[in-house]
Amino acid sequence: MLGKATRDEAGVVLPTSIIVGCIAAVTLALVGFVLTMHPEGRPDHVTPVAAPAPPSPTSTPTRVTPAPKHRAPAVRRGKVDVVVFNNSNIKGMAARTANLIRQRGWKVAGQDNWYGTISSSTVYYPPTLQRAAKLLARDLRIHRVMPAVTPMQTDRLTVILTADYSG
Repeated sequence: MLGKATRDEAGVVLPTSIIVGCIAAVTLALVGFVLTMHPEGRPDHVTPVAAPAPPSPTSTPTRVTPAPKHRAPAVRRGKVDVVVFNNSNIKGMAARTANLIRQRGWKVAGQDNWYGTISSSTVYYPPTLQRAAKLLARDLRIHRVMPAVTPMQTDRLTVILTADYSG
């Protein structure tokens, strides 16, 4: 069968000029995009076409005051009760840490031994004292802060010290 071409696959053959034209259009679009892009990858600031009208001499200037940002009240160390427990075999750790906590301005409500298994020194907090717990943990260089669990009291922070605590 000379002269007859057989085709096993279905397809469309495009003329070379159309393919070259498409490649050129895509290339020009990419070059235009790169040339108009802001150096930091952000769109440029757009300025309004018309400037606002200046105030008339008879009007009183108005000052726009931004809405105040809601800030939680600062943690007052001396107003927060803290209990300290020793969960290690190191004698006097709770007493020494309680003294350190007092020196940092906190109100120590008690100290004792903790019976149970705690993986590392932790400051436990009730929901209303989470920010205070983070501050106390920072004061003591304790990295673990967690919500209080039963039988912990819900009106104070609970510090449980393990052998990893160096004070």
